[in-house]
Amino acid sequence: MQPEDLTRLFVERANAGDAAGLAALYEEEAVMAYPPGSVTVGRENIRRLFEKMLAQAPRFEPEPPLPTLVQGDIALTSTPPSDGAGARAQVVRRQPDGSWLRVIDQPEFRTPRG
Repeated sequence: MQPEDLTRLFVERANAGDAAGLAALYEEEAVMAYPPGSVTVGRENIRRLFEKMLAQAPRFEPEPPLPTLVQGDIALTSTPPSDGAGARAQVVRRQPDGSWLRVIDQPEFRTPRG
């Protein structure tokens, strides 16, 4: 029931191999900037992407959330990744039942090389 819960739920469901459960953390028309250099749009496409990713049996470790910024029914969540991805950030929206779902997900920010 808190925006930060989504990060914990993501790790739990990913480690359980639950692609449908991962996709359920996203709004129907959510946008995810993944794979790198691409954009995946819509919960069903996100589910398919997670199925492919989870077929490789990756192991996810919890990452401590940075402070969440909340404005009404919109929040920005983020974590400092342990895998060197630079940063992770998500825009989430409160749903009518009080839960939160991801609307925009940027799982990797990398510093451009100059």
